[in-house]
Amino acid sequence: MYYQFYELNHAALQPARAFATAMRSFYSNPCNPLSTTLFGRSLAATSELFERTTRHYGRPEFSIHETTIDQNRVDVTENVVWSRPFCNLLHFKRNLPVQHGSDPKILMVAPMSGHYATLLRGTVETMLPHADVYITDWIDARMVPVSEGGFDLDDYITYVIEMLHFLGPDTHVMAVCQPSVPVLAAVAVMEQQDDQLAPASMTLMGGPIDTRRSPTAVNVLAEEKGLDWFKDTVLMDVPWPAPGFGRKVYPGFLQLSGFMTMNLDRHLIAHKNFFEQLVKGDGDSAEKHRAFYDEYLAVMDLAAEFYLQTVEEVFINHALPKGKLRYQGALVDPGAIRHVALMTVEGENDDISGLGQTQAAHDLCVNLGQEKRAHHMQPRVGHYGMFNGSRFRAEIAPRIIEFIAKNR
Repeated sequence: MYYQFYELNHAALQPARAFATAMRSFYSNPCNPLSTTLFGRSLAATSELFERTTRHYGRPEFSIHETTIDQNRVDVTENVVWSRPFCNLLHFKRNLPVQHGSDPKILMVAPMSGHYATLLRGTVETMLPHADVYITDWIDARMVPVSEGGFDLDDYITYVIEMLHFLGPDTHVMAVCQPSVPVLAAVAVMEQQDDQLAPASMTLMGGPIDTRRSPTAVNVLAEEKGLDWFKDTVLMDVPWPAPGFGRKVYPGFLQLSGFMTMNLDRHLIAHKNFFEQLVKGDGDSAEKHRAFYDEYLAVMDLAAEFYLQTVEEVFINHALPKGKLRYQGALVDPGAIRHVALMTVEGENDDISGLGQTQAAHDLCVNLGQEKRAHHMQPRVGHYGMFNGSRFRAEIAPRIIEFIAKNR
């Protein structure tokens, strides 16, 4: 009922959004003398702020069209090369110079935790000069018809294994945040089965491998509330006329309200500053605000099965570090990992996955040689800064690239 009410409110505001868009166009048009006045700029700013705060934000585009290789700009083409109901695998194909040798092949597994894979745009851009990059583009569950079946943690692991099979030997897998658990499980399963297409290395970044270490507010909430609370409180049916009508999901708008509430003061100040920038005509600062919130406010629904199983197995039962995680009925044994090199990355100020939670993967891979291990803790970065931003580009990415090159 809440989801239907949310959609009804959004539809009811459509005429007001259309009017606000018209007002903004009228009062920002340079042919209108009022556009140069404080009154006109204030009305235009108010109209834009209203339209943006009531808009439904769809999946953004990666919009990566070129990169630099051997000091030359080369074209990049984005293609879907593998597809399943809940995921597309994107390949950023580079138009390489003839004399350029082969680069490592990276499967970048984006988090399925509310935001779209485009949240890793900066990560992809940083790695493209050094690697042949593929990324998981998870599909909004509200867009998947019920006839396609459900999607749970087992399916996630299966998708990762199938993608590694599709990409073939000598692939390096890189998991950012949430997928660290299913990626580690997938690699363990492949090693248990002596799968020759297991990746050459895996890099786990800010992932909840063992949330008993340095528990964050997210971890504490899951343990305090229990699974029944999540079932009763956050799961809803997708309303008509969405393609996934009737599917049980954890709605994106609920996730977004949680994200916003965690730092509400910061978001209110950011929007106040945005209004002032529009009135003053500070176009560069306003455009940075638009770019950030176009990404931040674009959220997707999660399949209920996957969400509940992740809460239960990862955050409440701690199944992987306790040796109790199962895939298709069989126990997952990280101790079987002997050939796939392991690198873990953590941020000093990470408030999502606390220090030590990702590093715990090393304790689980008991039979992996020391020469195939690496760990990096990046000072003065939070969760987002671990895979985006200046410190990622200058300090974290070079270490990952060096680690991958060492284990090719």
